[in-house]
Amino acid sequence: MDRRLGPLEDACVFRPDGAGRSLVLTLDVITPIVDDPHAFGGIAAVNAMSDVYAMGGRPELALSFAGFPTDELGTQVLEQILAGAHEACARAGCAIVGGHTLVDTEPKCGLAVVGSVDPQHVWSQRLARPGQALVLTKPLGTGLVGQAVRAGTVEPGLLAAATAQMLQLNDTAAEVGRKRGATACTDVTGFGLLGHLRHLVEAAGLEARLCASAVPLIDGVLPLARSGCVPGGTRRNLKYASACTDFEDAIDEALRLVLADAQTSGGLLLCLPADQAEAAVAELRATGCTRAAFVGELLGGERPAIHVRA
Repeated sequence: MDRRLGPLEDACVFRPDGAGRSLVLTLDVITPIVDDPHAFGGIAAVNAMSDVYAMGGRPELALSFAGFPTDELGTQVLEQILAGAHEACARAGCAIVGGHTLVDTEPKCGLAVVGSVDPQHVWSQRLARPGQALVLTKPLGTGLVGQAVRAGTVEPGLLAAATAQMLQLNDTAAEVGRKRGATACTDVTGFGLLGHLRHLVEAAGLEARLCASAVPLIDGVLPLARSGCVPGGTRRNLKYASACTDFEDAIDEALRLVLADAQTSGGLLLCLPADQAEAAVAELRATGCTRAAFVGELLGGERPAIHVRA
C-alpha cells in the first residue's frame, strides 16, 4: 500500500513486484438519489469509479453489488439498475466481471473497482503543494437536489440537469489533470467541497483560500438551500468543516451549506501548477466539463485552514 496517501482517501494503491503500473483498489455503494432505476445504477457505477480517477488512475475491472427488496419491487427494476451500471462501466472501458446481489429492505448499488496508475504519478492528498491552483470540474448541489426528490418538490429541469451531471464520468477531468501537472486531487462526494478540502489541507499541512463566487453551482440549488430543503448530511458537513474554516461575513448561511453539500458522483478538485490553471479550465470546458472553474489556491501556513472569501 502506498504510504503517501492521505488518511481519509477512498482508494488504496498496491504495487505488485515487477509490475510496470500500480493497482488502484476501491469500493463504494450508494442508495437511490433519483427514482429512475437505470439512472440510479449508472450513477452508482460512475460514483464508484470516481475514486480511481481521483488517484490519477483508470478503472479497468469491477465487481458489482446490489441489495434489493425483490418481494416488493420485483426483479425487473433490479435488472434496470444493473443495466445502468453496466452501461456506465462500458463508457469508461471498465469490465464488470462478476458481482453479488442480496435481498435488502432498501435498494443499494455499487462497485468494487480495480484500476491502474503510473506509480510515478499517483495523486495523493499528501502531495498538494503551496502555490498550487484549485480547479473544480463539476458544479455543486446534487445533495440538495436529492433532498428535493425525496420531498417530492424537485423541478423536472433541475432533476434532469443533476442526473446528467452525476452520470458524467470523471475520465476527461483526470486526463486534463494529468496533462496539466496535477500532483494531488480529491473527488467531491459525501463530505462536500469543504469537507474534502479539509481532508486535503490536513493531509498536506497547508492552508487553502477559496473564492465562493467562483465555485460553480447547479442552477436552482441556492434557492433550495434558502428554502430549508437541505439534507442532514449537508448540515453535518458544514459543522465538520467549520472547525478549520473561516468565512467572510458576506457569505450567507445558504451558500455555506451549498459549499458543504454532500455530493453523489461529484467532480474532481485538482491541485495543479498555478500557471496551468487557466489552460486547464479552458480544456476542461472544451471537452465536456462545461462548468469547470478555478476556485482557489493553496498556501503555506502554520496550521491547516480554509479561508472562504466572497
